[in-house]
Amino acid sequence: MQYYGLTDIGMQRKENQDRIYVPKDSDILGLFIVADGMGGANAGGVASSMAVEYIKESILDGFEEAKNDRTLIEELIKKSIVNANKYIYEKSLLNPEYSGMGTTVIVAVTYKNKVFIGHVGDSRIYRIRKHIIRQLTKDHSYVQTLVQSGVITKDEAENHPQKNVLTKVLGCEKDIVPDVMVKGFLKEDILLMCTDGLTNMIRIREIYDMITLNKNNLNDTCTKLIKQAKKNGGYDNISVILIYND
Repeated sequence: MQYYGLTDIGMQRKENQDRIYVPKDSDILGLFIVADGMGGANAGGVASSMAVEYIKESILDGFEEAKNDRTLIEELIKKSIVNANKYIYEKSLLNPEYSGMGTTVIVAVTYKNKVFIGHVGDSRIYRIRKHIIRQLTKDHSYVQTLVQSGVITKDEAENHPQKNVLTKVLGCEKDIVPDVMVKGFLKEDILLMCTDGLTNMIRIREIYDMITLNKNNLNDTCTKLIKQAKKNGGYDNISVILIYND
């Protein structure tokens, strides 16, 4: 398995509040995390940092016990996100500077030809398989509820003025229920994890083309994706993780 992750401040923001985690060489687990923080001053960066660190430690500590049972792995991911939410929420109550801070989060654990996913917010994970790119997560956003209820189409959602209004984020409420799922991750599959700083700037078909044309050099592909997002405006921070099951 090959993987690479990159995060960039973009062209408009004064601070990068995105955070990512990819395994180190010494790690035995394929754990990947993307978080897109929000909040005044540097609070968004604090929230996303807290989320990544808390979830990373929880999953790495608990995976050995859970690894032989699919349900236990799902529960570990869910519990890690739920507890991270409580931790961030409580920190926001203790420090006025952090009031209202929050973050999206995507967690992916690759294990035995499967990917275990947990997520909150509108950062996304896609899977490329046999010339098809498919979004595996559903945004926790106001516009997504309009799509699901049939009020607007997916195409209309792309340019909706309230596209960035989220219905669920980590850290803004005491209790939260993340989405948790298991999908196949087979040989030749590619996973893309990203913040909306990428998908708001580049159409998904172009993202697909850029990845599949250069799938054996993930470092270069991540760099090119971010460069193109910045060329198209770079209005937000941009984070990308690519995972290739070669």
